[in-house]
Amino acid sequence: MLLTVDVGNSQTVLATFAGERRVDCWRVTTSPRATTDELHMLWRGLLRDTEVTGVSACSTVPALLPAMRQLLDRLAVPVTLIGPGVRSGVPLHVDNPREVGADRVVTALAAHEFFGTDSTGSARPVVVVDFGTSTNVDAVGPAGQFLGGALAPGVEVSLEALANRAAQLRSVELTVPPQAIGKNTVAALQSGLVLGFAGLVDGLVGRIAGELVEQFGTAPLVVATGGLHRLVVDSCRTIAEREPDLTVHGLRLAFERHQSSGGSHR
Repeated sequence: MLLTVDVGNSQTVLATFAGERRVDCWRVTTSPRATTDELHMLWRGLLRDTEVTGVSACSTVPALLPAMRQLLDRLAVPVTLIGPGVRSGVPLHVDNPREVGADRVVTALAAHEFFGTDSTGSARPVVVVDFGTSTNVDAVGPAGQFLGGALAPGVEVSLEALANRAAQLRSVELTVPPQAIGKNTVAALQSGLVLGFAGLVDGLVGRIAGELVEQFGTAPLVVATGGLHRLVVDSCRTIAEREPDLTVHGLRLAFERHQSSGGSHR
């Protein structure tokens, strides 16, 4: 059983795969100061008696990397830790490839694998909207190349910032409001955050899609993913597909490609 681990700024997603089939998936709060032993206890508690035959992991939390590396070094199974210098099979068409987060790379890999071909078998670009701590809108070319994208604050981050900086505003439950015109502070906040982010996403997707059409002559498919996608996606007008766990699928694909090439990286 392959274990994939996506360590994000807010949440860590762990999933197990039997071949291409995802078996289990867990979302837990990321603890940047967790020790190696604490990570080991968490993983063991979730996996229970599952026999792990390989691990594929990535992290956007530098403070947690040393503890995770120590844990991975303890394992007597093949390990792929995605990061700079590890081949993922995704060409990075950006100014500085080392700046691109590993999660964005493997998400682009899965997006191309799952959605990069239309019903006629022709290759097409894909736009991935990842709703997490940040809202990432990334462009993937028809050959699977990562072209870059746009980064914006996430919905929860924006709510926390408002609650902390505006004395008369408070943290509210994030839910889709019944209408755009809020009749009270809570409804107005929900409208501004949920519907406002839907408008932000639609605006960025429209611009990025237009640039992709100019470059490749083909309109992209737009896919939503990430832990907060359910909150906003139904209010968006540009998103055609959704796959909440693109990143862990990308980790699986990266592991398979890395192992088949004879690579080993811890």
